[in-house]
Amino acid sequence: MGETGSASADGKLSGQFLDAAIGLLQRVRDEEAGSVAAAGELLADTVASGGRLFAFGAGHSSLAAQDLVYRAGGLALMNLLTVPGVVGVDVMPATLGSALERVDGLASAVLNCSPLRAGDALVIISLSGRNALPVEMAQEARALGVKVIGVTSVAYTRETKPRHRSGTFLKDHCDVVLDSKIAPGDAELSLDTIPAPFAPASTVVTSALLQAVMATAAGALAERGIEPPLLRSGNVDGGLEWNDRVFEEYGDRIFYRQ
Repeated sequence: MGETGSASADGKLSGQFLDAAIGLLQRVRDEEAGSVAAAGELLADTVASGGRLFAFGAGHSSLAAQDLVYRAGGLALMNLLTVPGVVGVDVMPATLGSALERVDGLASAVLNCSPLRAGDALVIISLSGRNALPVEMAQEARALGVKVIGVTSVAYTRETKPRHRSGTFLKDHCDVVLDSKIAPGDAELSLDTIPAPFAPASTVVTSALLQAVMATAAGALAERGIEPPLLRSGNVDGGLEWNDRVFEEYGDRIFYRQ
């Protein structure tokens, strides 16, 4: 029996979304290679010099930040910089998290209570890069002597207005900028029968972009004769013992176990 019309349409849409995501990944691969290399070297420099690594994202941008932390195959030194109420969508109501991103001064309070110090590196993920929180986070982290890698969509800077009082975006306060190429609105598909665009791809692309940076950092450390502090899956034989060794060696630079 053939597929029903709705099943056929659903299959076409799923293919269109996957094609769109693949297209974005190809653009990132081809157009961001230099920035990925620079970000990987920056992280490698930080690890080699005794610094610590942190990642921050608000709302759904936090998903890509969390993907870097305590991750099998990832750098053990990557720590999540958390801001209460904006990490994920578990705060109630969920709209509060979006509102907090626009609050001036919140980044200062967070950084003042965080372990970040000069010589560390911070990855800040914000799709639009226009809200007060990521902009101030980048500004003030750099003032502390922290290197900042920003992951954002540069298209937003051309098609939206900044919300921070400085009139600037996240990308204006970073040592390295990674452009996710996501169009404003973060929706890849549209149909005449559906009044709003749909199917966001920012999480897929941003996570892949950052894992490319992690791979580059690991390779850069190895080239310098430094064993990258990588974690292994606890679900493979020997994985837990491997991780225990890494935690013992780098315990003073890992904060998610304290």
